Amino acid sequence: MEESKPRKRLAAVLVTVAVLLGAGAVLIGASTRAPDAAATASIAAANTGASVNVPAAEPVSERPVPSTASDARNLRTCSVSALAADPRLADFQAQVVNASTGEVLFDRGGDTSSRTASVLKVLTSAAALEVLGPDYRATTTVVTGSTPGSVVLVGGGDLTLTRLPTGTESVYPGAAHVDELARQTLAAWRANPANPPITSLVLDASFFGGPGWEPSWDELERNAGSMPDVTALQVDGDRDDPSRQSSSRSADPVGRAGAAFAAALGGGVSVSVGTAPAGAEQLAAARSQPVSVLIGQSLIVSDNTLAEMLARLVAVESGAGNTYGALQESVVAALDAYGIDTTGIIIRDGSGLSDDNAVPPSYLTRLFVKINARDGDLGVIFDGLPIAGGPTGSLSYSDRFTGDNAVADGAVFAKTGWIDTGYTLSGIIRAADGTPLTFAVYALGDVSDNAKQALDTITAGFFRCGDNLSNS
Repeated sequence: MEESKPRKRLAAVLVTVAVLLGAGAVLIGASTRAPDAAATASIAAANTGASVNVPAAEPVSERPVPSTASDARNLRTCSVSALAADPRLADFQAQVVNASTGEVLFDRGGDTSSRTASVLKVLTSAAALEVLGPDYRATTTVVTGSTPGSVVLVGGGDLTLTRLPTGTESVYPGAAHVDELARQTLAAWRANPANPPITSLVLDASFFGGPGWEPSWDELERNAGSMPDVTALQVDGDRDDPSRQSSSRSADPVGRAGAAFAAALGGGVSVSVGTAPAGAEQLAAARSQPVSVLIGQSLIVSDNTLAEMLARLVAVESGAGNTYGALQESVVAALDAYGIDTTGIIIRDGSGLSDDNAVPPSYLTRLFVKINARDGDLGVIFDGLPIAGGPTGSLSYSDRFTGDNAVADGAVFAKTGWIDTGYTLSGIIRAADGTPLTFAVYALGDVSDNAKQALDTITAGFFRCGDNLSNS
């Protein structure tokens, strides 16, 4: 049929095209891979008419398959986003880290440096352990004066020295007593028959430089009974009542210490301020509790006096200086020794009272990883942390971890913080699923007392979520 011819011609054309395409593919293949040995031998034999033994083609190996498929990353589904949006938290910052893996599970401005309030005491404690060591004790001494009948009381930075009689404990259990220091002094003085009666007492507080009050602090802290002037010579943290944690402080800590020591000597001595003569003979000495004990006493109730004592001793013993201005250099240098980036950290005091302090939450979460692991001497800090629902400390108070938040009682080990412009909380959580978490949460800006409960609530949320905590 006529209509079959075009179809035959079309079929022929298609066959020709297919052959050409196949040849092109062979040529392309030949240009991109080595020739197959068996195929090359067969072609040569066909062209010459010779017979060849063609080796059997080696089997093509299969694509290697891993013996075990890689585990997919956990899809975390436990969200605390609604808790993070609580308006009581104001300007909210936070970070949560899995302490076992180092993975950041939750982050809200975690790398931004901000004021920490009393959470700063954790950094002060870490710096003290690095520079002073856990066994360091601050020592108050008495030496001979430059004139007959004169002795010098030399402050060595022990702000816990107490004027309460031996056998009676102040707010700092185990503190050295002024009356014992006076007893040693009189015994040593009378051991030399050539000595006249003691008629003059000189007070030497030069171990710490002035001013004693950090300029950014609110003067109300002195009247409220939470902070004294920081001087190298004082008694009972300069409290009016040595037996009460919160007690009004004076405007002259050195004078108060001098009066207490003069009375313990028996009275009838003049008191003045000066410095000890070089090479003076030591008559007596009284030592504070070791740093390891002072850190625990500072952290559990957030004692500002002890934190400032430790910070100033770090500055002096590191050689940076003896004033507030030396804290930035000395404390940050000490923190650098822990191998965590200290970028953005600003240190104005040791207690956290200053609004000018600044620490990113991410530094705290990483430091607490080391505290949780008890690296070096850092276990001292863990042992001093308040515990949610615990028997003592700032997380045992009636307004902390109450109601539904009590689910985390016994599982949150953390330092609290409060100043007028912020509430903070940072530490370690033993989560419900067994995961150890480190965390830092800040509620900053226009906040009120109920920010504490909001911080507890989101922390309890972290506890419930554990390693399933979502960042969304």
